[in-house]
Formats: sequence, C-alpha cells, structure tokens
Amino acid sequence: MNQQRVVVYTSDHCTHCKQVLSKLEEWEIDFKEKNISQDRAYFKELQQQKIYGTPATFIDDEKVLGYQERGLKRALGIQDAGRFQSADTIHFS
Repeated sequence: MNQQRVVVYTSDHCTHCKQVLSKLEEWEIDFKEKNISQDRAYFKELQQQKIYGTPATFIDDEKVLGYQERGLKRALGIQDAGRFQSADTIHFS
C-alpha cells in the first residue's frame, strides 16, 4: 500500500515492539521486521546505527525510536485527524 521502505527492529518479549507492529498492521503499512533476538546480524546492523534498544523503526532515512505513535504517523505521512478540530466544527452556546 505505501511507497516507503519501513524496517522495524524488534526483540523477543518487547511490549513496545508489539505495539509498533500492531499499529503498522492497523494502518496497513507494509514493513519488514528484523528480530535482533533471533538473528545476531540484525543486532549488529542496529549497533552500526549507534542504537542499542528496540523497537527501532526506520521509515526511509528517518528513524523513530521506541513506541511513538505520533512520530510514526508523522514519518509515514498519516494525518492525525483527532489532534485538532477545524474552526468550523466548534460551536458555542
């Protein structure tokens, strides 16, 4: 669906990793998961970026560390409609 290259570094027993993956699936974003607990080469890739924890999400050249829903949306170009109300939808009595 999306044109961006999305890679998520995860690890076993990581609650925030599961949250990131769940949101990406909910938003129908194609991504590649790289579990550093299951493949040491993925951990070395992450270390080369000077990152030592998961989740670490790379969207094209931008990185979002940890579980940051707004950061993920911003990097993916997803509008957050609930964040601000339009002026014409505010009614006063």
